[in-house]
Amino acid sequence: MTSPTLATRNWSRTWRVGGMPKTVHKGMRPSESNPAGLRRMERRRVVRKEPSWRVEAHSGSASMPTVAAASVKEAKKGWMESWEGAKIVPMIASIAVGLALHLFCPVPAGVDPRAWKLLSIFLSTVTGLVLGPLPVGAWAFAGLTVAVATRTLSFAEAFGAFSNEVIWLIVISFFFARGFIQTGLGERVATLFVKMYGKSTMGLAYGLTFAEAIISPAMPSSTARAGGVFLPIISSLSLSNGSKPNDPSSTKMGAYLVQAQLQAANASSNLFLTGSAQNLLCLKLAQELGVVVPNAWMTWLVGSIVPTFISLALTPFVLYKIFPPEITDTPEAPKAAEKRLQEMGPMSSNEKIMLATMALAVGLWMFGEMVGISAVVAAMLGLCTLLLSGVLKWKDCLNETSAWDTLVWFAVLIGMSGQLKQMGLVGYLSESVAQALTSLSLSWPVVYVGLNVVFFYIHYLFASQTAHVGALYAAFTAMALAAGVPGILAALSLAYTSNLFGAITHYASGQSAVFFGAGYQELPSYFRVGFLMSIFYLVVWMTTGTAWWKIVGFF
Repeated sequence: MTSPTLATRNWSRTWRVGGMPKTVHKGMRPSESNPAGLRRMERRRVVRKEPSWRVEAHSGSASMPTVAAASVKEAKKGWMESWEGAKIVPMIASIAVGLALHLFCPVPAGVDPRAWKLLSIFLSTVTGLVLGPLPVGAWAFAGLTVAVATRTLSFAEAFGAFSNEVIWLIVISFFFARGFIQTGLGERVATLFVKMYGKSTMGLAYGLTFAEAIISPAMPSSTARAGGVFLPIISSLSLSNGSKPNDPSSTKMGAYLVQAQLQAANASSNLFLTGSAQNLLCLKLAQELGVVVPNAWMTWLVGSIVPTFISLALTPFVLYKIFPPEITDTPEAPKAAEKRLQEMGPMSSNEKIMLATMALAVGLWMFGEMVGISAVVAAMLGLCTLLLSGVLKWKDCLNETSAWDTLVWFAVLIGMSGQLKQMGLVGYLSESVAQALTSLSLSWPVVYVGLNVVFFYIHYLFASQTAHVGALYAAFTAMALAAGVPGILAALSLAYTSNLFGAITHYASGQSAVFFGAGYQELPSYFRVGFLMSIFYLVVWMTTGTAWWKIVGFF
């Protein structure tokens, strides 16, 4: 995680490596450029040293059996510590979930046995995405391999989703984010807002909040925005005002700015369809359930714009009341921002090309369907522009590992869920849920609110927004549809909710982990503020949001 001190000393360079200082430790392989890798190397040396019982046997200080047993135990412990494969306990637990369904739950009448087997594989895959026995992409590929190896799916069925347009739109969006960081355009935009609004601490929060909203469509990773653009700026501003991480002075300014930016990421990720990777995943999963959102990019924006701007307008103020900073005036911040902009100089040619390319892409995302250009084609045109102009090199795209990882696990989830629908299992489960809800005599508005609230707070059990969406979004949407909730309302409300819970804990999302790691806030206050803000967001989106969705015709 980015060191605030390092980020402050080298503000402009931090974003060039995605907010992660690269340090290679002596004695480590290039692929193990991290402290964890160093510890693993040290453990190997411990395991290879001379067994202790041989030394002690010569001295007669211990009996051979006793010392040998201790040596075996020590060797076993050393082997487990040096193991670099899948995490054993999460792997066993993930597999056990699918096996329990397959072995102990008989196939319901009218359900294709192949669909039931695929459901067990799907459950094991999703459980693994949550528990993390392997990196997300690796575990998803393992689940797909099992589906093919057991002849549950053919090769063509298993890999059919890899040609899905939505998946490639997400992948290309990650490349746009890389260009936004490498050119320095993201830092320039954020610094400009600090110059404009930074005369007070709350003004700083508002400036950074609106910068986040503007940058979000070009950077679909809220984690990249947090670590690559905003944390270095916040750290520099805080330290210059005597607010230090892991210190009582952190509450002077840093803690408030970190929380304000973290909470703002929730709302800004909702503003545009490309504001967060899971947004596109939600709409694709909804489509597999039969809910097709027309002109998806524009419909998403129309639905989110009012509740998002209400959230952005109120978040710094609400936080100022429940979590106030000790320093309220920052007259030097605009001057520091002005100095930083002078150091950056005029916009480079790469920045101008990046800005023009993103303006073209966003314009085509909004109005491209009128001229027959789909969202993914617009993204492809933008990426080709960046490659041909040299703003991005193909090597940059190849090194964007998060994009390729997303391609794999996203395609696996979409492919499996699509096959479950084609095999009739989704329809069977929806009918069963509908019958259960009908027996309770609940009106659809009650179910609609209840499902959104439960979907929100169940995130306390998840350490990833995308894992949460992959595991539960389709199920909650199916329950809403079965209860009579209008399709567009069900699909989009739950999709918006999937962004709002990204700040309730320090592990709720990637950006939350980045900001918590900065060291400006203690864990108890982190949970307290997260819970209070969760109430604020649910009230805004379930009241104002629902009223707005009625006006725009979602139901």
